[in-house]
Amino acid sequence: MSLGCNACGVTGCRIIDSPRERLIAILTSSLVPCNGKFPTLIALITIFFVGGRAGLLASLEGAALLLGTLVLGVAGTLGCSRLLSATVLKGVPSSFALELPPFRKPRVGQVIVRSMLDRTLFVLGRAVSVAAPAGAFIWLMANVTVGDASLLAHCTGFLDPFARLFGLDGVILMAFLLGWPANEIVLPVMLMAYLATGSLVEFDDLTALGALLGEHGWTWLTAVCTMLFSLFHWPCSTTCLTIYKETGSVKWTALSVLIPTALGLGLCLLVSTAARLLGLA
Repeated sequence: MSLGCNACGVTGCRIIDSPRERLIAILTSSLVPCNGKFPTLIALITIFFVGGRAGLLASLEGAALLLGTLVLGVAGTLGCSRLLSATVLKGVPSSFALELPPFRKPRVGQVIVRSMLDRTLFVLGRAVSVAAPAGAFIWLMANVTVGDASLLAHCTGFLDPFARLFGLDGVILMAFLLGWPANEIVLPVMLMAYLATGSLVEFDDLTALGALLGEHGWTWLTAVCTMLFSLFHWPCSTTCLTIYKETGSVKWTALSVLIPTALGLGLCLLVSTAARLLGLA
């Protein structure tokens, strides 16, 4: 379920009877890439690895790379689940039996009410409660200037030396930080920072987007590290609030943020260091 939305994946863990195993599933749910990460992944694969080529072969190549990325996310989920079950959440594995419920005629009204109130509206309410102030914060960062540059430019410059260690740059790292309300806005925030505009920017032409990224020093290594960090980084705001609601614990919510972030930064550091030592970047 996390492939659609990590927050829905977290609520879906309610069917697991074992509290220990339910908690493991909740903590690793954000390692599965949700729909919000797909635009960034697909755009970078198309620009840097498919090269804008058309035809069946290029389509198959792009699909294979995207599938490999998803498999890496699943592998990260299984690996972290195994690590958690052997360390901080050690215990006796339980059996899992999913019984088929009796077939009854569906009650349309009950289905609509439960779907709208118990699921959709609650999740949307959590999203709006964070998205509105976050949107105002992003606007202030891009439009309030100190000296001859915006607050956003100052922050990206401050983060740049640290981000370079992981094959990224300050703009990329800042975009992920400001993209906490929703993964969909990570790429638009990057473009807003690169173009120094006061509002979010979207590119319909991938060729023009690739040219813009190339002008700002992007290479295949930058694309790979950005894809890895897009795959493994902190959950979005709605997922964090949902994890807190499901666990009732700040400690477990913080751990759910730490696990994917540490994994993403570790992989980026490993890949970027190896590429530099081998003379590939």
